[in-house]
Amino acid sequence: MTPRRDPLVLGSRTDAGPDRFEFHTAEGVPDADAFCPGELLALERLWDRDCGRLRTVGARYGVVGVVLAGRAASVRMATPSARAAALCERNATENGVDATVELATGLAGIDGPPAEPVDTAVYVPEPYTPLELGTRRLRSALDSLASDGALYLAAKPETGLGRYEDALTAAAAEVSTVAERDGWSLLRAIGSATADGGRPGYGPEPPFDRVGATVDGVDFELVTAPGLFAAGGLDHGTRLLAETATVTGGDRVLDLCCGYGPLAAYAGRSADCDVWATDDDALATAAAERTLAETDVDARVVTADCTAGVADRSFDAVLCNPPTHAGSGVLADLFRGAADALAPDGRCWVVHHRALDLSDSLAAFGRVETVATGTEHVVRSARR
Repeated sequence: MTPRRDPLVLGSRTDAGPDRFEFHTAEGVPDADAFCPGELLALERLWDRDCGRLRTVGARYGVVGVVLAGRAASVRMATPSARAAALCERNATENGVDATVELATGLAGIDGPPAEPVDTAVYVPEPYTPLELGTRRLRSALDSLASDGALYLAAKPETGLGRYEDALTAAAAEVSTVAERDGWSLLRAIGSATADGGRPGYGPEPPFDRVGATVDGVDFELVTAPGLFAAGGLDHGTRLLAETATVTGGDRVLDLCCGYGPLAAYAGRSADCDVWATDDDALATAAAERTLAETDVDARVVTADCTAGVADRSFDAVLCNPPTHAGSGVLADLFRGAADALAPDGRCWVVHHRALDLSDSLAAFGRVETVATGTEHVVRSARR
């Protein structure tokens, strides 16, 4: 992971602990260039309060957990991103904070219950979080609270404030707006909306859907979830890559940036090969595990940043539909790792939109050629 050159600096407003905090960030993590206003609003409200057992959901790079550690009995920072989790761990260590970092989806139906009840939960949804997914996360956070605990949620109208407030009103005994600034609102929710402690509309079931797909006569079932790429079904680029890449019996195959695992499933169904799949997102890998189980493919799934989870292995075929929106730094890290993971005669198969030029990102490879062109996408084959 290539970090930003200079850390972000935040001054302290408490007598205990350091007088300033430094936070390392990186491309591919939300608000990498400036602190999230919603997190700063939550900090202003909680600076001088006893947070007890504190848990942050969607922790980005650890700002809320690190800064409030001096006001908390314990700190847990949960994030679905392996890259973000590594930054949270680094920032906690370098700021002298004792905190537990959890690589978790934030959904109780997948992660299970928290290790202990939570006194203060803080959730600031990312701007592009689908409302269904964000609502499920806030309900899981509310469900994790101790009997006298409180959930603080920061949002603005453009990020779904109204929907989140409606969800909290339906699930909590009391919801109030406790702070506002620059279009952001901080909501505080406590208690259960029902006398028996149940929370209407919330259940343990994960938010998975199932869609069928057929590629070159191979049928398989895909398990998807809101917020994942092409959650509605197999996209044209991934289909073109599956139809183009060569995978034969005995190959060691890596589905890199696997999402919910369509390429791993196709490889495992079309050839007797050794399949691995990896993605930065814990929700993606949870879906991929279920996709591979549904398609009866024996594969190993790893949640890790780029190729960090398979750095000690080599592959004959790497299949990748990369997150081109994540930035050039992420792509450079991704393809350097892919080149290192290739066996001597291995090939990396990459699909991307025809309008994009990934030449600089693919510079880690010795030879790159175009092997298929679709209506909107192109497939490149790269060798070391």
